[in-house]
Amino acid sequence: MPDSELRGSRQVAALFSGGRLTAIPRKPARREQLLAHLAHTLFEPDRVYTEREVNDLLLTVHDDCSALRRHLVVAGLLERPRDGSSYRRGR
Repeated sequence: MPDSELRGSRQVAALFSGGRLTAIPRKPARREQLLAHLAHTLFEPDRVYTEREVNDLLLTVHDDCSALRRHLVVAGLLERPRDGSSYRRGR
């Protein structure tokens, strides 16, 4: 694992306590690291999720699942059709 990846995983790990996210970072770069981590650990590629399933997965790490879901969609890490009927892991 390259040094930058290792440093990034340590920074993400520092955001958690007891397996729960302590706060959603305000700094865009740090938030982007967190979101990438969540997208790749919580969501399977090519699987379609309902909003309820997305919320349930996000609730395992933080109570504000709607903010996390919105951040993931805006970052392109979760894709959602215009009608909001489903979600898939993006890039």
